[in-house]
Amino acid sequence: MTLADDVITAAFQSDEEFRKVMDKVIKKDLGLSVTEFGDRSGISPSTLYKILNGDRDPNLKTLREITGAIRQLEGLSKEKFIAVIAARPVLDRISEREMVVDNKKIVVREYSAMTMEDAIVAAIKAERDGAQALVCAPIVSYTIEKIVHIPVSTIMPTTSVVNAIENASRKIRSINVRE
Repeated sequence: MTLADDVITAAFQSDEEFRKVMDKVIKKDLGLSVTEFGDRSGISPSTLYKILNGDRDPNLKTLREITGAIRQLEGLSKEKFIAVIAARPVLDRISEREMVVDNKKIVVREYSAMTMEDAIVAAIKAERDGAQALVCAPIVSYTIEKIVHIPVSTIMPTTSVVNAIENASRKIRSINVRE
């Protein structure tokens, strides 16, 4: 039985059992504070505190959001992954979807972004999806490091920068030849 199943079962037993199991799942099993769980689940921490204190009963929608977030966070320990945030042409060049680093299997998940805003939104989504770390371009890495709580690694594309400079040089020459 999963942690989310435990919470659902407790909800049908009693309000007290639901609060007790939900508190245990968030704090002990997932190792999060109520505020951290709220941030990761999209449920306001004040709502969660009211539910845990017995000041409010969750409606069906909130219960679904709680169990969905628990399932998502529980999956974090089952499949660790690193998110790569980049433009689609860059992502299309990544051939490996799984890598072995220090004898550990790492899954690579792609998050496509074409603008700075897309990259920031993708970083937040990747963290909520359970990413263990992020890989992104240097132009957004500094900002992303300030808003996520997981490690951020910066892509330093030295060979592609050299190739782009050479390509730009060829384009300049072809324009000059036409004139």
